[in-house]
Amino acid sequence: MKIGRDELRCTGCKTCQLICSLDHFKEHNPKKAAIGITGKFPAPGKYKISLCTQCEKCIEVCPTDAITNEAGIIKIDADKCNYCLVCVDECPFGAVFTHRDFEKPFICDVCGECVEICPTKALYWKE
Repeated sequence: MKIGRDELRCTGCKTCQLICSLDHFKEHNPKKAAIGITGKFPAPGKYKISLCTQCEKCIEVCPTDAITNEAGIIKIDADKCNYCLVCVDECPFGAVFTHRDFEKPFICDVCGECVEICPTKALYWKE
């Protein structure tokens, strides 16, 4: 399963970021979320949702083979990652994230907490 996004429904509430950071890092910190919400105002006048689509571009560009697809979920092996950030730069969706508290980038693990809590259904399950 993958998580779909409908940016026209997004109100920028960032509830998805809060639940992600709480669930994965036990902190109320949207900067520690594997999903990004960015306002694009005044034009085009909507929010951009940065979320991993499992396209595997990060796997292709990783020079240390630290990134793999395990049963449809992109994972980063901390032992192999050298923090070169090529995956961050090359992600076409801006969905590989970093934070100064972590020694490696992180990506959505498709847990679905954001789908369950999104009040406008801007995030949803798709086949």
